[in-house]
Amino acid sequence: MVWQGRSRRTYTGKLIRPARKKRKYEMGRPQVETLIGERKIKKERCRGGNIKIKLVRDKFANVYVPAEGKVVRAEVTNVVENRAHVHYARKNVITKGAIIQTSLGKAKVTNRPSQEGVINAILIE
Repeated sequence: MVWQGRSRRTYTGKLIRPARKKRKYEMGRPQVETLIGERKIKKERCRGGNIKIKLVRDKFANVYVPAEGKVVRAEVTNVVENRAHVHYARKNVITKGAIIQTSLGKAKVTNRPSQEGVINAILIE
């Protein structure tokens, strides 16, 4: 199982006895680490029958260029910086807030690719 649940202790150290058991809808799923490569998506059924598109790999990003005021499709070459995890830049994992090197220059990722199925970024250089 992938869920953690609440701590069994209060901040003072008192034990909290559970009022009920865990529910299936409280369960999470393993994180998808979006990498650079040929486009590959994973479709997952969510609660209520909705479908969430998870991006496993992609080599293109929709980059907004502020000077021109338009969005350009640019090729992603590598991840320069990622504050989400120490090793994500080394492994070329793209998450929200990551700085990526594109064919246009450096850009910052503004969405969550592993949950939205696309990489959106804004040019910073």
